[in-house]
Amino acid sequence: MTNLSDTHASPRSARNLATTTLSALAIALLILLTAVLPAEFGIDPTGLGRTMGLDKLHQAGASSTRLEPPIAVWKSAGAPRSNTIRVPLMPGQGAEIKSVMNPGDNFVFSWQVEGGSVSFDMHGEKPDAHGAFTSYWIGENQREASGSFTAPFAGSHGWYWENNGTEPVTVVLQTHGFYGDLYMP
Repeated sequence: MTNLSDTHASPRSARNLATTTLSALAIALLILLTAVLPAEFGIDPTGLGRTMGLDKLHQAGASSTRLEPPIAVWKSAGAPRSNTIRVPLMPGQGAEIKSVMNPGDNFVFSWQVEGGSVSFDMHGEKPDAHGAFTSYWIGENQREASGSFTAPFAGSHGWYWENNGTEPVTVVLQTHGFYGDLYMP
């Protein structure tokens, strides 16, 4: 067993301390010049930041920092419209309501189920999609839903509801916004 009182570290000399301190400062300066300045500020005095790809970090940070608020005005050639549609569904029956929309067309919607609940799929399909579609929101055993929707592409967008219950129900859909006529395909 070692007696700890017999071991002692030799004190550091002033020269050794100065060498260690200067080495630490040199390493810190090297890191500052090659990594921190290119990544954080886009300043690359050595060119190593670009070589290592660190300048892209500054570019990514600059693009994600938005100085101006997003555009809050959307202009439409048409007037806003409002609709209320009642869709009766027998047990096991499904029905669809759609609207032909252009990219950027939008509406606020709300639907409630009278007499039970439904499963639904809010989706859209591009013209000539041959049955392919994009689902935006899927739910089961829902009595109501509401929100806003902006068409991401030209095509028909809407809902499919299905009554999985044992009693008839009626879906009451309300929409308001800028969209084409609502129809049942």
